[in-house]
Amino acid sequence: MFGWFGKKTDTQTIEKHGQRAGNKRAQAPDRWDAIQALASILTIVKKEGADDRVGAVVAALLARFTFYADPTITDQEEKDFAFRVVLDAGAGGVDAIRAFMKRSEALVWPLKMLDRLLSPEEVVTELLALLEDMDLEYQRDPQRKLQVLHALDERRDPRIAAAARRFLEDVNETARFHAVGAILGQDDAADFRAAVVEALSKEESVRVKDRILEAFSGRGWDLGEARGVIEKQSLPSWSFDKAGIPKRA
Repeated sequence: MFGWFGKKTDTQTIEKHGQRAGNKRAQAPDRWDAIQALASILTIVKKEGADDRVGAVVAALLARFTFYADPTITDQEEKDFAFRVVLDAGAGGVDAIRAFMKRSEALVWPLKMLDRLLSPEEVVTELLALLEDMDLEYQRDPQRKLQVLHALDERRDPRIAAAARRFLEDVNETARFHAVGAILGQDDAADFRAAVVEALSKEESVRVKDRILEAFSGRGWDLGEARGVIEKQSLPSWSFDKAGIPKRA
């Protein structure tokens, strides 16, 4: 009975400090004290082997990454310290990070955490799981999707190109830009060459066109039967050799 009440009190304490740490309007010293208190609690619950409370501490700390605070140096110091505490939680904090990423618009810091706690393949698995639920339609604030596509753009994995392919038709230009990078940066990019050429023939964005043509030029790929259509587009920075391979003008 005493153990049950102690656990309940610990959970309530974690929640209390988490509310303060994740409060943008709180005074900076109060937020700092709350983050340090959560770090101390983490040390205790890890020794106790209380995995559920390890996750609760991580979840409480993650709330600090949902906003920016002035001055910038204070914001960075608080996040850096909270980041180190989350890493100290180890594998016990991964489920809390995963749950946070499913609902949060702020993915940069959680991704940094996963990169330290999981293998590259496991991180890509998490990113693809997030991408699977995203669509191609207009969004007032598409930042969450853009962060996922940008992260995939920077990674190499045989699953990425197939997952990114449908975003070649996204209504958001930046999403298309990162989808192109995510596909053409992979070892199996040749398997998606026809899909990229088709996207190029419809593309209106200059920087997306440039990214595709730059990749094709570097790989020595021609445009095939789509060359005629693409040459009619406004491409002042590009010319094509006899084989149809794009070259910088």
